[in-house]
Amino acid sequence: MRILLRCLLRCLLWCLLWLAGVACAQVIPLPALGAGQVSVSGLSSGAYMAVQFQVAFSRTVVGAGIIAGGPYFCAQGSIYTATTSCSCTNDYFSCRVRPGGTRVPDLIALTDWFAAAQSIDATSALASHRIWMLSGSIDSVVPQPVMNDLLSYYRHYIDANRIAYQRTLAAEHAMPTDSYGNNCSALGSPYINNCNYDAAGELLTWIYGALAARNTGTLTGRFIAFDQSEFIAAPRWHGMADVGYLYVPPGCDNGGCRLHVAFHGCQQNPNAIGTLFIRHAGYNAWADNNRLLILYPQTAATYANPRGCWDWWAYDDTRYAQKNGRQMAAIKRMVDRLSGTAPLVVICRRGRCT
Repeated sequence: MRILLRCLLRCLLWCLLWLAGVACAQVIPLPALGAGQVSVSGLSSGAYMAVQFQVAFSRTVVGAGIIAGGPYFCAQGSIYTATTSCSCTNDYFSCRVRPGGTRVPDLIALTDWFAAAQSIDATSALASHRIWMLSGSIDSVVPQPVMNDLLSYYRHYIDANRIAYQRTLAAEHAMPTDSYGNNCSALGSPYINNCNYDAAGELLTWIYGALAARNTGTLTGRFIAFDQSEFIAAPRWHGMADVGYLYVPPGCDNGGCRLHVAFHGCQQNPNAIGTLFIRHAGYNAWADNNRLLILYPQTAATYANPRGCWDWWAYDDTRYAQKNGRQMAAIKRMVDRLSGTAPLVVICRRGRCT
């Protein structure tokens, strides 16, 4: 009876989303598609999550696109540090962002310590990564000194010729596109701004090299809504939604496509903005003509995380930046499923998954 009720509630949710302009779809298990060459990107808390995932699973990832984020383990488990030194998001204390304020040497030492303890992959694997970074010159939420510190962090492990840094675009804190969103200087929902700049295309091209032109017409692939509880027990207890999304371009059902994981930012999950990030961040048009699967894992708001951010300061898990962090491990299981390196069926009973 409980299973039937849950299915009915999910169907109702999907039909409500359909009324908001999103196609009704059945929630299914994430398929195994034999994907390769995994890369990541993200905005804001999604940028911090992308950095975490890239560093922790550096043997799996080939590159990263970071928009308005900061160095690995920037918060060091402190919400105060996260909201005053790694971003300007504290409602009660003044912003303390300044050049060098994230203490990059300390973060490098902690990264090396985690690697030595084998709680993240060896840092030597980072040397082959390609990194694309964007910091809006008028970003008031993650100001440029934080991104400049991220550059210093990356330069410790990665040669300069493998890093691209765009910092002249007069953009506020948002995903820049060339076709959708608020004015480029605006700050507010859905945190997607029309800046006449295609950030998704720029980062994908930097990571993967020359790509075929994006699809400028109707998308030819399909969206899959999948059950995230296969990958993390009781996802909403841990800041993740019940449902995630995957964009599958033509020809990717039989393997051989690359995989890009796109992490949305705070206040960009379906409960906040529906599927606007999934449909309008700019990734899918490039995926269509370049055999790129786009994975959109999703967060959920919790009491400790009312804005639906990814865990980059330990609101759910003290291991949040390591391979065995709950959210980190869940995303890795999704990646492994899509790569065909994990079993298709994950059985969950009484909160335990096997």
